[in-house]
Amino acid sequence: MNAFQLAGDMTHLLSVIFLLLKIRSTKSCAGISLKTQELYVIVFLARYLNLFTKYYSFYNTTMKLVFIGTSVCIVWFMRFHKVVKQTYNQDQDTFRHYVLIPFCFVLALLIHREFTAFEVLWSFSLYLEAVAILPQLILLQRTKNIDNLAGNYVFLLGAYRALYIFSWIYRFFFETHRVRWIPWVSGLFQTALYADFFYYYIKSWKNNENLKLPA
Repeated sequence: MNAFQLAGDMTHLLSVIFLLLKIRSTKSCAGISLKTQELYVIVFLARYLNLFTKYYSFYNTTMKLVFIGTSVCIVWFMRFHKVVKQTYNQDQDTFRHYVLIPFCFVLALLIHREFTAFEVLWSFSLYLEAVAILPQLILLQRTKNIDNLAGNYVFLLGAYRALYIFSWIYRFFFETHRVRWIPWVSGLFQTALYADFFYYYIKSWKNNENLKLPA
């Protein structure tokens, strides 16, 4: 593990813990897409199935359990908490996210490192993660006043993916000297989806204004 990967892991961890704690403390999930959160639950479950078959390290196991647990908790709060669920922007969170699941799974069946159950599911999780943020970004575009909860959460998610790209570049030049096409291409595509959001987030931060995205 290099410094970029560690920073990426910590940024990713901070994003989900920040979101979960904010939802619990404010009893509000306004501006957060339930559909994106449901897609992330599927991503982590598909990617971390080897949690039950192979042990890498205490750090690796702990991170997997934390990401699965926090994602499930966020979905539970948004769906079943009697106060939080009333703040969910259901009428604006209308992206048909279920279409992404079979599309990414078929793509994983066609493009994978090795045709085994774990490798196909690993590829599927990468493809699905690359587009899981789409419902959230579309929801933010439809929301006139984007609060700090949603804006900071999405920024941290984008920063995590950007740091992982730096990690891959570092590993290519100093460790492996080879390209892993599936995570690289899916990661670059995912980061590109954040580009417009990054621009307006940084612009609002510099001007000390509320975050607003173009419709």
